[in-house]
Amino acid sequence: MVCDSHQAEDVTQGVFVALAQNARQLTHHPVLSGWLHRTTQNLAANAVRTNVRRQTREQEAAAMNELLSAGSDMSWEHIAPHLDAALGELSEPDRDAVLLRYFEKKSAQEMAERLGISDEAAQKRVSRAVERLREFFAKRGITVGASGLVVVISANAVQAAPVGLALTISAVTTLAGATLATTATATATKAIAMTTLQKTLIAAAFAAAVGTGIYEARQASTLRTRLQTLEKHQSPLAERIQQLTRERDEATRQLTALRDENERLNRNTAELLKLRGEMARLKNDTRPSQANPTDASMDASAKSWLNRVNQLRGFIEQNPGEGIPEFQFLLDWQWLSAVSNGGTESKDFVARSDYQAATERLRANAETQFAKQVQAALKRYSAANNERAPNDLSEIEQYCDPGVGDILLQLYEIKPKSTLPESAIKNLIIKADWFIIRKQRINSDSRDRFAIFPYNTFFWQPPP
Repeated sequence: MVCDSHQAEDVTQGVFVALAQNARQLTHHPVLSGWLHRTTQNLAANAVRTNVRRQTREQEAAAMNELLSAGSDMSWEHIAPHLDAALGELSEPDRDAVLLRYFEKKSAQEMAERLGISDEAAQKRVSRAVERLREFFAKRGITVGASGLVVVISANAVQAAPVGLALTISAVTTLAGATLATTATATATKAIAMTTLQKTLIAAAFAAAVGTGIYEARQASTLRTRLQTLEKHQSPLAERIQQLTRERDEATRQLTALRDENERLNRNTAELLKLRGEMARLKNDTRPSQANPTDASMDASAKSWLNRVNQLRGFIEQNPGEGIPEFQFLLDWQWLSAVSNGGTESKDFVARSDYQAATERLRANAETQFAKQVQAALKRYSAANNERAPNDLSEIEQYCDPGVGDILLQLYEIKPKSTLPESAIKNLIIKADWFIIRKQRINSDSRDRFAIFPYNTFFWQPPP
């Protein structure tokens, strides 16, 4: 931005001075690099504006010296008769800007304070007014550039008052001051003819002004004292507020953890009831035709289903590529559900395709169970970070239950919702703009992909 290595070093030093001055407020700033970038940009922009102003002043000074050396009196002779008329043609805001800048010799900052506008706006107003003056003179056959016009007006517009007039004003001012101080002499009485009542009124006004000044000074002193007292009390109050804020955040985190634990217990209870129902259904499905089945036949059926589960476990152990780390989160009834697939018979697996189909169902159960663990961690993260979306999965790790965070960091990643095919989410209501997904397919035979949103999970089949 500054296009100068030395000035860039000055800006860098300024940024780190600002960092030291604002260190206390930046303690809880989430991204320090963002603050550094914005501060650097602002300071660099200020430096560029300062250089532009300095160059402008240097150009005006050079133009002034050039015009004065070339003899600008002749230009002034042509401009002077029309200057008052030209000023009268300007709007009041433009005329005020010209008078402040070139007649009262005010800087851009002083003009801005007087007019109640920014420095840049004040400078633009002056430039616009000078351009309109130049156009006014051009219509009358007086050709002069904007820079030359500024130089001529600055050098000649304000003339020194005659010496006699200055002495007269000085003498009258002295006599008036002596009168207000009640030390009027006979000479002052002749110079200023005023009645005793007028003198009394002026003296009273002077006394009132002095009294008002003393009162305002005392008020200012009192206010400064009160301000210092408030500043002394503000520091412990700010620390107390920060402590209360930390305690509130901790209480919120604990409440969220308790809610999640309660939800987990409720889920476990529901899963237990579901498992019991599944076992009852299996017993009913394997019940023989006679009205009163024997305990031996039911035990045989249960052993048959258990044998089917063991066959599937053995297949996964012999083929590690078919398994996934998420299997550790499976519940017993989910294993049973994978081998049953809604069937009523517990026949042994015959072909490899039987094993693979059961393993595919088991992976879906495992990923669904893992997604519930991740969503619980996302709820805790959102509560602790004011619903802010994570930039990386490492931010979520500390809110995960044991075992969940390692799998999440190793196998999953965050992606924007826009990367999903429109057909996959067209019937879903999804508020989040991001989701969590496995980095790669589980194996070449796995067709479906699994997406985890903060409040939604679903499978979809991407194109080959």
